[in-house]
Amino acid sequence: MIIPAMAERDCIAAYLTDDILDILFTYLNLEDFKNCALVCRNWYRYFQQENSLPWRVQCGKILPEGTSAGILCSLKTCKSKVRAYAHAWNANDCSKNIFVKPDGFTLHRNPVAQSTDAIRAKNGFNHGRHIWEVKWGSPLGTVAVVGVATKDASLQCNGYVPLIGNNEYSWGWNLVENNLMHKGKLCGSYPLLPNAPKYEVDEKIRVILDCERGTLAFEKNHEFLGVAFKNLPRNKRLYPAVSAVYGNSEIIMIYLGEPYDG
Repeated sequence: MIIPAMAERDCIAAYLTDDILDILFTYLNLEDFKNCALVCRNWYRYFQQENSLPWRVQCGKILPEGTSAGILCSLKTCKSKVRAYAHAWNANDCSKNIFVKPDGFTLHRNPVAQSTDAIRAKNGFNHGRHIWEVKWGSPLGTVAVVGVATKDASLQCNGYVPLIGNNEYSWGWNLVENNLMHKGKLCGSYPLLPNAPKYEVDEKIRVILDCERGTLAFEKNHEFLGVAFKNLPRNKRLYPAVSAVYGNSEIIMIYLGEPYDG
């Protein structure tokens, strides 16, 4: 068999129509998509169509059957839903008192007394800009923290403490007390608003991580609350994380991708 030169292969690939690519790429695994997108400009363009047939097929294969449309209502395309699942809670990186529900996006904390429990997402970041959505579907209890953590941060401790933010490896916003925590110390009040209201169950929090500037910020119900942390480390991967103490706490996290300016 004669293998065509790179330029010729690029030329052939460039003239394949979307109908043909639909058929070809539905047989691929998700891991192959990135490599195929690098073959030529035509294939790269094709994979930017976020509701194309291969993305719809992958969405059907990857998303758990227990995932409801309501959980992913912030996401409008099949590609974004597949990406969100790839960045969801990590069932193998959490306290023993936490499990991830069948939908793949909701954690459940068992009612264990005198314990604070945390979880990290599947993927962390050390470059780029990222945004994800967090929502408590249960009361907060005496301590409830949302933020980021490295792989070195502890995910369980005795007592009721703001575990995310309780050491040098994590940074968190305690929703109950409206303050920021890092290295076990208070880093100021938050949000940066006069008479800031407390978090209410089912309100959506958006966490905005800018690895290029080393900052972490939050939105609540689409209102920007200000930069919470600066000078985050750039040589460590930072993972979406939360910690909770309330029995039967349920917390949803949806990765949204890169934030839109403005």
